[in-house]
Amino acid sequence: MKELQVEVTVNGTRHSHDVEPRTLLVHYLRENCGLTGTNVGCDSSSCGACTVHLDGEAVKSCTIFAVQVDGQSVTTIEGMADTDGTLHPMQEAFHANHGLQCGYCTPGMVMAATSLLQEIPDATEAQVREGLEGNLCRCTGYHNIVKSVLACTEGGQQ
Repeated sequence: MKELQVEVTVNGTRHSHDVEPRTLLVHYLRENCGLTGTNVGCDSSSCGACTVHLDGEAVKSCTIFAVQVDGQSVTTIEGMADTDGTLHPMQEAFHANHGLQCGYCTPGMVMAATSLLQEIPDATEAQVREGLEGNLCRCTGYHNIVKSVLACTEGGQQ
């Protein structure tokens, strides 16, 4: 199969690779860019563990081919923290509110939650629960995940 060149900015760094047209974005990020924070959970877009930001919008990277993002910008969980290592407020909220257990879903949850709050900065508990329904967690029961997201709303609701 003929490979195609893909040029994409990932976490502020320009990447250029030759990839097979059927390479999924999640595999491109993990294998070509070496960014393993984006997890492969189900390969069917059901779990959300692979959620990243594509030009600022939350997307499931297992549903997009790498060639489709040519020329675009992707942010992964590794790109959320400041360059000095300071965690993004959402990452800090997940830590402070015990919003993770095994941690497998956490990168996707953080990415989905930050995107949700960009759209609805003062989201209610119901809006947070609805906004995260495309991301599955098999460990926590969601209570502390929702609490973590609410801590980052404009009102810092608890």
